[in-house]
Amino acid sequence: MTGPAATFGFRDVAADEKPRLVRGVFDRVARRYDLMNDLMSGGVHRLWKDAVAARLNPQPGEVIIDCAGGTGDMARRFAKMARRAQQRRGGADATILLMDYNAEM
Repeated sequence: MTGPAATFGFRDVAADEKPRLVRGVFDRVARRYDLMNDLMSGGVHRLWKDAVAARLNPQPGEVIIDCAGGTGDMARRFAKMARRAQQRRGGADATILLMDYNAEM
């Protein structure tokens, strides 16, 4: 290998090759990403995500941008929480925007 190297898993690859390899991994696991997180964390990741959403405390009328939002599970949590607050006290709909570099996610 010539030029700068980057670590990918347990091997070194050309630094300019790593983004393509990482994207390929996410392309392959996208459909099963949430299940994979359930299995690898024993479901604990759902508690972490609930804690993050509670900390954010989405409110009616807010605009929330979820960058690197993956499968949209956090965006759905944010929308659900904002809707519940809206049902309790009214207000405009919250706007939840999700973006992810990987279209498969």
